[in-house]
Amino acid sequence: MSNPHNSLHDLRMFLTTDYPCSYLPSRLARNLVADPAVTDTPLYTQLATLGFRRSGEHVYRPHCRGCMACRSLRVPTARFQPNRAQRRVWIRNQDLQTRVLEAEFQDEHFELFARYIQARHSGGGMDPANPGNYWSFVASRWCPTWLCEFRHGQTLLAVAVVDRLDDGLSAVYTFFDPLEEVRGLGTFAILWQIAEARQLDLDWVYLGYWVEPCVKMTYKARFNPHEIFVAERWGWVAVNR
Repeated sequence: MSNPHNSLHDLRMFLTTDYPCSYLPSRLARNLVADPAVTDTPLYTQLATLGFRRSGEHVYRPHCRGCMACRSLRVPTARFQPNRAQRRVWIRNQDLQTRVLEAEFQDEHFELFARYIQARHSGGGMDPANPGNYWSFVASRWCPTWLCEFRHGQTLLAVAVVDRLDDGLSAVYTFFDPLEEVRGLGTFAILWQIAEARQLDLDWVYLGYWVEPCVKMTYKARFNPHEIFVAERWGWVAVNR
């Protein structure tokens, strides 16, 4: 339940122990985690503007020893301009139907998630996927979360997990049919979220962490212009690549 008295001034933070970094294999990572007992959407929005992100019930930000490679990235919806490749992806997927659902477990979604994880992230922390771990990662008790379906006819091709914040949308995760890679469904899901946020008069789409040395993260920096949160300055820096 939302608590209007929650504020950053009252918020307790916890520091995790070190664990192997998912993005830079030779390094150890740790996270700064907001107290989940008092987290709500207004507080989550404030934390998002400070580079935090949600995973399940937890809102966190990397806080690693001697490393600041993880940079929170957001796209200003009013100023975003798709590049040529992104425009092609948008046109290519105009035959899809979109449906926005409240967060509720569905077997069809989980089956697609499991196939995606096995094909794209085999051997990772979510492989093999199981329903409990999937749902504890996707949803929370306090955050308004959408499950955005993209279908071709009756066939489910992709699901974007999206949090609704006070000032924008947060792209939590997107999973899609690994056999439909040519469609660029991950890119299309982000383009759809930017268009939806603009329609709702929301300022930002938060894309999570961009790690420059990590090849899997390069796609995020292609959404221009964008802003990077620079923790050393406690502020966002505009970028147009």
